[in-house]
Amino acid sequence: MSEARRLLGARGEALAAEWYRAAGYEVLDRNWRAPAGEIDLVVRRGTTVVVCEVKARTTLAFGIPAEAVTSAKRARLRRLAAEWLSSHRVHAAHVRFDVASVLGDHVEIVPDAW
Repeated sequence: MSEARRLLGARGEALAAEWYRAAGYEVLDRNWRAPAGEIDLVVRRGTTVVVCEVKARTTLAFGIPAEAVTSAKRARLRRLAAEWLSSHRVHAAHVRFDVASVLGDHVEIVPDAW
């Protein structure tokens, strides 16, 4: 991955984390890695834990960022979420999967994306 893409992704994740904080969520984890992959953001508000996939773009040339989350990625994130919850011993009455679509400085959260 190029340095420019890495920086774009890190900036998108920071903007999404700030969006969640401003909306009253607690950021529990960022860039959590396991052998099977990575979770960009894990946040919590009340009894709901949200696993968020962040997609950042500079233009719409390749479509809206949220469209880049494939069915394979969704399945991997479900498995990773179970692993994260187990390893952190976090109990959640509800687990939700969001996509943060970041275009420039604009953050759009797609709640309960799948």
